Amino acid sequence: MNQDLSIISLIAHASLTVQLVIAALLLVSLASWSVIFSKLIALGRIKARNESFEHEFWSGKNLNDLFNSVSNRTDGAPLERIFASGMREFLKLREKRVTEPNGLLDGARRAMRASYQRELDAMESHLSFLASVGSVSPYVGLFGTIWGIMHAFVGLSNLTQVTLATVAPGIAEALVATAIGLFAAIPAVLAYNRFARQIDRNAITLETFIEEFSNILQRNAGQPAPAAAR
Repeated sequence: MNQDLSIISLIAHASLTVQLVIAALLLVSLASWSVIFSKLIALGRIKARNESFEHEFWSGKNLNDLFNSVSNRTDGAPLERIFASGMREFLKLREKRVTEPNGLLDGARRAMRASYQRELDAMESHLSFLASVGSVSPYVGLFGTIWGIMHAFVGLSNLTQVTLATVAPGIAEALVATAIGLFAAIPAVLAYNRFARQIDRNAITLETFIEEFSNILQRNAGQPAPAAAR
């Protein structure tokens, strides 16, 4: 009854298969935490930059001047890149003497939609990894537990007398794998759900901006090329 049942001791005395499962789960957990922190920073930066650009966009600045300033930025907000792609296509079509308003607007919208999809793909990067960790880790831990219990019972088969004191360490060693599997899965699931909601809100912001900017371009489509009034 004086056996050391600490987590470190249980892992040290577990079978090689269980130890490998635990090591894999710990590595996966470390990777998922790295993704979680990087995603938190990235999505926070996206939100702040989108809000900054929206304030600049609706401040009444001339669209051509705003486009020139945005084009010179190397690391802007998703809204900036969507605006730049739409404005660039709009101006290119005008340079090619396209004067039909629907043609100008459709070209700009297609460019903005393509940019929107790229931004959405970038925001959703690594989310599938968190989803996989959240769904698979408990089963990997359960595999380690089952294997450990099997190993423990095989060892007990050589004993003439089995008591709780002889059974408990082997079962505890096996259950550590399930605990670590849940330790890896739970933060990944919570983070995935939070990030998915944030990305959905960002997607709504981008789509709303596309519609609002399309309305502005539609009003400007019938004006002379130099004009860029709101």
